[in-house]
Amino acid sequence: MQPCDGGSGASLPPLGAVLVDRDGTLVVDVPYNGDPARVQAMPGARSALDRLRRRGLPLAVVSNQSGIARGQLTPAQVKAVNARVEELLGPFEGFWICPHGPDDGCACRKPRPGLVQAAAAALGVDTAACAVVGDIGADVEAALAAGARPVLVPTPVTRPAEVAAAPEVAADLGAAVDLLLSGVPSG
Repeated sequence: MQPCDGGSGASLPPLGAVLVDRDGTLVVDVPYNGDPARVQAMPGARSALDRLRRRGLPLAVVSNQSGIARGQLTPAQVKAVNARVEELLGPFEGFWICPHGPDDGCACRKPRPGLVQAAAAALGVDTAACAVVGDIGADVEAALAAGARPVLVPTPVTRPAEVAAAPEVAADLGAAVDLLLSGVPSG
């Protein structure tokens, strides 16, 4: 695990919300999944999220869904998959998705900060008080671009350079929650 302040001794702002990537972080990544029956929660994800909920922290999902732009998914399918994610993992304050393709030049597609900024604004939380938990470098880059705190939870698809560049790395979602809750007062 890497230090959260880059060794500078700087303190972190109070945690106001946690924004989590969907595929590969909350649920097993099934590329362009439009079938709710194929949604499988990552091990320990529900208990990790429930720990955040017990602390009163708003939770939201920020997810690139380029399958819509590619014609491989419909918005209705994404909505159905998101509903299944909530059935398995509990309630979220909302799901912010980018339906654009990698070459569309939108402001919302991670690694750009748009999804993080939109979710934070809707939750009424400054981006500096948000943590973004995800499994690839684009999640980390989006968090940094928005001024949020990134935590990388690597999977087999995470490139070694992405792990090396991440300010904070956790073995799984439960460990990411441990990291985020250290220093957060309980109850």
